[in-house]
Amino acid sequence: MLGAAGPFLRPQRRAGTEERRRRVAPLAASPPPAERGEEPLLRGIFEIGKRSCDVVLSARRLRWSPIVPESPAGDSSTVLQDEEIIEMKDVFSVKLKRRRFVGQKKGGTLLGITIFKCLHKEENKLTDCAVHLNNLSEDHCNSWFRHLKEILNGFQNRPKSLKVFVNPSSHKREATHVYYEKVAPLFKLADIKTDVTVTEYEGHALSVLKECELQAFDGVVCVGGDGSVSEVAHGLLLKAQIDAGKGTDYIPAPVRASVPLGVIPAGTTNILAHTLYGIKHAVTATLHIVMGHIQPVDVCTFSTPSKLLRFGFSAMFGFGARTLALAEKHRWMPSNQRKDFAFIKTLADLKPEECELSFLPLQIPQEDCHENDRITLLYLGSKDQWHKIQGHFLNVSIMAIPCLCSMAPRGLAPNTRLNNGSMALIVVQNTSRTEFIKHLKRYASVKNQFNFPFVETYTVQEVKLQPRCKSGLDAKENMYLNATSAEGNYPWNIDGDLMEEASEVHVRVHPQLINLYGVNTDDLESSKATCNCI
Repeated sequence: MLGAAGPFLRPQRRAGTEERRRRVAPLAASPPPAERGEEPLLRGIFEIGKRSCDVVLSARRLRWSPIVPESPAGDSSTVLQDEEIIEMKDVFSVKLKRRRFVGQKKGGTLLGITIFKCLHKEENKLTDCAVHLNNLSEDHCNSWFRHLKEILNGFQNRPKSLKVFVNPSSHKREATHVYYEKVAPLFKLADIKTDVTVTEYEGHALSVLKECELQAFDGVVCVGGDGSVSEVAHGLLLKAQIDAGKGTDYIPAPVRASVPLGVIPAGTTNILAHTLYGIKHAVTATLHIVMGHIQPVDVCTFSTPSKLLRFGFSAMFGFGARTLALAEKHRWMPSNQRKDFAFIKTLADLKPEECELSFLPLQIPQEDCHENDRITLLYLGSKDQWHKIQGHFLNVSIMAIPCLCSMAPRGLAPNTRLNNGSMALIVVQNTSRTEFIKHLKRYASVKNQFNFPFVETYTVQEVKLQPRCKSGLDAKENMYLNATSAEGNYPWNIDGDLMEEASEVHVRVHPQLINLYGVNTDDLESSKATCNCI
């Protein structure tokens, strides 16, 4: 253990030959040209991994190298040690390390400083890592601690206060455990204050957000599944409209959410978490929030001709919605069992929906279209020229985000992006059950799930879907219809949340309407990383 070393290390030289004068310790060497633009803020001696090290702090980096003493023989065979570097943008917390007795909460013998950094590992996973800088000097460590804290406080978008919603009923009722065992400790380590609401019923988060003073928080976090996240996102955007003085019945041009939304996956499918992080991993999601990684994301509005139904990222009508509606009617079953049951039952009773689809294609220049695009792009002269399709459809998907999940690693809509201002409209026309199953199986593979004659895809900015009343149904068809939806209503699956509506639904995409904590998965690198944490 080092004693009270001063903040600067001065190389010691013996009186002797010119050769000895030229033999300078590694820490006195000139920085490489690429580093000369970084002005050192502090320089001192710490023990790192049982080795005395020369440590240099700049606004961008913390770097150190072991101190190698001169050879007693006075020869020039000193071996330069490799320098190690921590990028300050990867550091999320710094603490003074003290030795305390059992039960002691304050004070204690100072041992040094601990730096906590975010480490990128394989498969898009993040983890936390600690580096210990040991030094017994109070003045020395306090000076370094203050400088390190000043650098961390200078990073934008890193939250200091968060409103947290935990849905204890999601999936296997694991959300509470996930939050208090994995998420809350990292928030505490990063000095983030939290106000936690454990939801007690469906719509609880929405009612709290309507009355919440969001200016007191830097962000909102939801711990739960897709339905919980959808409710919180809807509540955030609805609150933004209320605060802006807009009516909530019909909103053709909504305003952006005032604070970012963080998603901690604790559900079954976790589509939004997979899309933002490339993985279902609570610690990875938490570190993206702690580090303040912000990603603007497109949002859809779902409206009738007279009122706003809700905000959302994706929707399914037909098979995907019928499956969800049937699963919701069997809530008494375990989560995985009821979803498997609903999927098999709906597939066994596979029926098309008769409806009329109107859509407004995305207006983009012809030169932006590539030959290998798998999506049908329509280029129409008039910006107000609508396209219409009428018929029997097994499923209609409208998605503003790629919707990645473990069952569809490429995404349910792989040709759209998080914030390109468009929606993917995927229409599956009536076909045999066998062909439909082939289409569904393609989602789990690398093959193109849209390469079927009964599947049509479009890039659009608006969609209107009008169900056609069914007449002349036989007894079995009537039983199927009544088992999955309220009388006269048709089910919609919006972000894993069930909505029922009888009239026409108008879907619009609104570019970058909300900020989410996360990254664009297109930019993620699944490269292996080594940890120098000690």
